[in-house]
Amino acid sequence: MLKNLVKDLKPSSTLLINETSRKLEEQGKKIYKFGFGQSPFKVPEDIVKELKNNAHQNKYLPMQGLSELRNAVAKYTSNKKNYNYKSENVIIGPGSKELMFLLHVIFDGEIILPAPSWVSYAPQAILGRNKIQILQTKRENNWFPKAAEIEELILKDKNKNYLLFLNSPNNPSGQICENLEEISIVANKYNLIILSDEIYSELTFENNYKSISNFCPEKTIISTGLSKWCGAGGWRLGYFLIPENFLEIKNMINVLASETFSAVSAPIQYAAIKAYENDHSNYINKSRNILNAVGNYVYENLKSNKVLINKPQGGFYLMPEFLNKKFNSSSEMCDNILKDTGVALLPGSDFGFDQSRMLARLSFTDFDGQEFMNKIEDNQKIDNDCIANLAPKIIEGVDKLKKWSESI
Repeated sequence: MLKNLVKDLKPSSTLLINETSRKLEEQGKKIYKFGFGQSPFKVPEDIVKELKNNAHQNKYLPMQGLSELRNAVAKYTSNKKNYNYKSENVIIGPGSKELMFLLHVIFDGEIILPAPSWVSYAPQAILGRNKIQILQTKRENNWFPKAAEIEELILKDKNKNYLLFLNSPNNPSGQICENLEEISIVANKYNLIILSDEIYSELTFENNYKSISNFCPEKTIISTGLSKWCGAGGWRLGYFLIPENFLEIKNMINVLASETFSAVSAPIQYAAIKAYENDHSNYINKSRNILNAVGNYVYENLKSNKVLINKPQGGFYLMPEFLNKKFNSSSEMCDNILKDTGVALLPGSDFGFDQSRMLARLSFTDFDGQEFMNKIEDNQKIDNDCIANLAPKIIEGVDKLKKWSESI
């Protein structure tokens, strides 16, 4: 009854760990939800108010998206990227995940995925019937591929089309790609398109975020949305910015959109205009400040001669590597951690690593973000006492994880 293509697919591990954590909590167990990556902050009030004001909007909108929203997104992005994007470059979707899936379906070529990569890239490529090329990365290069490694792969058959997924700040590592210019040179030499997944770009801890589109805008499709910086994951609104030379790609995504989701929810689109027209710099800066402080606390208190870990640079993830030989796989290790400590993590194998490497993704968002925001001042230096008071489960969970790592 089922196609062979889908028989081996499993539910998204990020959503599955959230369900597992919820069920364990319902059984009365205390769980430290470090497995599921979701913004801890509420949607800014002006955007919520606009959603309420537009609840009556009940008509289908254009499949490419509401023109006023596309204009707002194009203007917002142009100001940040120093590149003239127009409303026609923008496609609005029900989350960037759906748009990525449609891109996989229409793309004719090979998909290049660095390991680690977000858990849904590979399953979507499989469903799109595209061959996947995995590029293993190293901690010393912030878990991103080197330009020479990308070029070496392409030179095996440079007549093919290639689509590289580049996610910076990265999920699961929390790292930023620092060799963008070198990668852009490779993109400009060959039939290489870059999907720049910038969903965490507003949550970079330093104010010098660079996109690959700053170096090769004509070869880059930008993917982002409301879920991470705006705390609106459940609203399901994302978008692509597609350069004019990829008109064929844009048009075909629109065709597939017309046969799948038709159009994004009208009230959500009207509300999202305010997300890009109004000034939310104070909200974003507070979010960054909190996440930076909490992430650094986890980093400083978890790193040891038993745990290798890079300092977080953006988003809300860390990727510790536990130096032990007790377990046969990272999945087995994470199951043991959950059983022994109540700390929920995702195994590195879910992100493209070999099972034998004891890597895990840790999301440091298990706290009440709204309370945290309300109780600190703008640009306040957040110390450990503040974190202990406003994010106690982070303190407790990290302590349990550290003791576990020292005991094995």
